[in-house]
Amino acid sequence: MIEIDSDPALVMKQRVLGVIPARLASTRLPRKVLREIAGEPMIGWVYHAARACPLLDQVLIATDSEEVLSFAQEHGLPAVFTPEDCASGTDRVHAVAQSIAADIYVNIQGDEPLLRPEHLEALLAPMERPEVEVTTLATDCNPEQVTNPHAVKVVTAANGRALYFSRATIPYDRDKAGGVAYRKHLGIYAYRKAALQRFPSLPASRLEAIEKLEQLRFLENGIDVYVSHTPYDTIGVDTEEDFRAVEKLILERKR
Repeated sequence: MIEIDSDPALVMKQRVLGVIPARLASTRLPRKVLREIAGEPMIGWVYHAARACPLLDQVLIATDSEEVLSFAQEHGLPAVFTPEDCASGTDRVHAVAQSIAADIYVNIQGDEPLLRPEHLEALLAPMERPEVEVTTLATDCNPEQVTNPHAVKVVTAANGRALYFSRATIPYDRDKAGGVAYRKHLGIYAYRKAALQRFPSLPASRLEAIEKLEQLRFLENGIDVYVSHTPYDTIGVDTEEDFRAVEKLILERKR
């Protein structure tokens, strides 16, 4: 894992665009991006946290829902309409990139209301290295999440390059020696424009289909993904249980 201190004064002169994919018709928890948490819709929590990061030149909500678009416009949140057939968040960011220019695009999940500006600073720090095309985040994996398939694990090379992402427990502790530092992947990404433009044209990934993890398409097609460490965990809201857990944390934080 790489851990780089990010100083906004040092970071890139490139234009960095944050994109928040926001589908209203999510499969497991429909309408979640507009559900209120402590008096503010989930998408509002995500947008304001992203906008607080000084490294992002602009932040946009990307949606296929007229209702989300209308809500964003009513509340002064910049939003753009994207095709309904975007298969993943990366595809939705790619759709935005066809009409809005930037050097680096940041894919910020619309169901991550615990997002912090520090997440984005860590995510963008490796982009100071010209060879880095795609970055993402990981944090320490607590014992309850190690065997949970909803918590995606990642293993990396010494320089932070991802070797594999999996819903399984990796690395596997064959001898039960203990002391394994498992890492939980957080689904926030940054892409240089060239890597993002390639994504839809890449061959469908066998591993992506098996694990249901879109980032494996990059790895299987020879595009390196670099992983930065963050001490701040998040809860991606996929279920009613996730929603209640996030709501409890945000209310405690406000108090």
